[in-house]
Amino acid sequence: MNKAANNLVFENVSIIDIAEEGKGVGKADDFVLFVEKAVPGDIVDVQVYRKKKNFGEARIIDLKKPSEYRTEAFCQHFGTCGGCKWQHMTYAAQLQFKQKTVAGALGHLAKIDVSGMLPIVPSPTDKYYRNKLEYTFSNKRWLYDGENRTDEALDMDALGFHIPGRFDKILDVQHCYLQADPSNDIRNSIREFAKQQGISFYDLKGHAGALRNLIIRTSSTGELMVIVVFAYPTEEQVNSLMEFVDRSFPQITSLLYILNEKKNDTIFDQDVIAWRGPEYIHEEMPSGGKNIRFRIGPKSFYQTNSIQALKLYEITRNFAGFKGDELVYDLYTGAGTIANFIAGQVKEVVGVEYVPTAIEDAKINSGINNITNTKFYAGDMKDVLNADFVAEHGKPDVIITDPPRAGMHPDVVNRLMEIEAEKIVYVSCNPATQARDLLVLKEKYDVAKIQPVDMFPHTQHVENVVLLVLRG
Repeated sequence: MNKAANNLVFENVSIIDIAEEGKGVGKADDFVLFVEKAVPGDIVDVQVYRKKKNFGEARIIDLKKPSEYRTEAFCQHFGTCGGCKWQHMTYAAQLQFKQKTVAGALGHLAKIDVSGMLPIVPSPTDKYYRNKLEYTFSNKRWLYDGENRTDEALDMDALGFHIPGRFDKILDVQHCYLQADPSNDIRNSIREFAKQQGISFYDLKGHAGALRNLIIRTSSTGELMVIVVFAYPTEEQVNSLMEFVDRSFPQITSLLYILNEKKNDTIFDQDVIAWRGPEYIHEEMPSGGKNIRFRIGPKSFYQTNSIQALKLYEITRNFAGFKGDELVYDLYTGAGTIANFIAGQVKEVVGVEYVPTAIEDAKINSGINNITNTKFYAGDMKDVLNADFVAEHGKPDVIITDPPRAGMHPDVVNRLMEIEAEKIVYVSCNPATQARDLLVLKEKYDVAKIQPVDMFPHTQHVENVVLLVLRG
């Protein structure tokens, strides 16, 4: 901590915006302040604890006038946990600032007229909306003020989330508002059983210990998946814990475990062992007068807000305005959710995705729904989507693209410019990288519609759907 910064105080600072990290943004002359737990509209006295040349990070020492947008945070872990950083701001205000984020990115970065942008689609619920959560076991939990790490009686085991910026510190979560019951009960019961049985929690620095991660997946069909990830357990420890979970939670339909001795937490290259039930659950979405079923395995990608995922896909389909005879390319198709969702309204869908296991999921999802007009291919998008690929499968009438946060590779953007599909529907989880790509695409395409969607209440994240129509 900068000693000089520690004594730097600014009075009557007006908070004018909110940053991605959940910090309020204010100014003292030309000096920018990022203030913890501040809300736009607040007037505050702040103390700087970290100073850079043109900005400082600060905390509130006196709230002179609270903003009309300010509300009481509902979670006991707010301010320490890395999630839900906007929960001290009313939901209506969150939507307002997310709309502003999209407008700012597309207007300033892509020089697009955003005056006709549609109002953001709110989430019908702002709590317990996630269908997947992943927790980490640690033998070195985050300590609160007043706790002394030299106290030998202090319980240091934790099961929860990483502290922002600290890979080795885990916040021991008691109640999380992101996933509906029985998620909290499962996590807390497993933690207490492991402590009672003396099953060691993972050492994130020393790479030792028995218990490593816990993943819980739910679905609108009522199915429930629990995955326990072990590191270095004994056979007896695995059996005793899995028997406890099986006995305590009979509503679990897919109970799995993984042995992961790698230095990282990824499970995509690990074997999954079924303790009880199949290695998957199902999700459903209504489309074209029937329910489309999606098989979700432990490694499958699926939108984590099921209700909003349906709205997102409906917007995508409606923007495309299908007549029934279109050839559609679905880029970054993942497990083929969008491809299978729209398949009943088009002639054919060709999906491309980098992850081979996701493509296998996409094919399975077509199969279980008796969908025969989809084709899926795995590979790096910039390599797969070439002239030969288009010559083989035909020029698409519509391209749907839903890339990761980094946006599309420049080579992919250039290929879209060459293909000249009549319409492009661009679904993005990062308006800034979307704007970067649109800056190129608008040389040939007009932006016809813009629709933000709130998938993740109480966070800065926002999805955005843009319809591009080929000029001329």
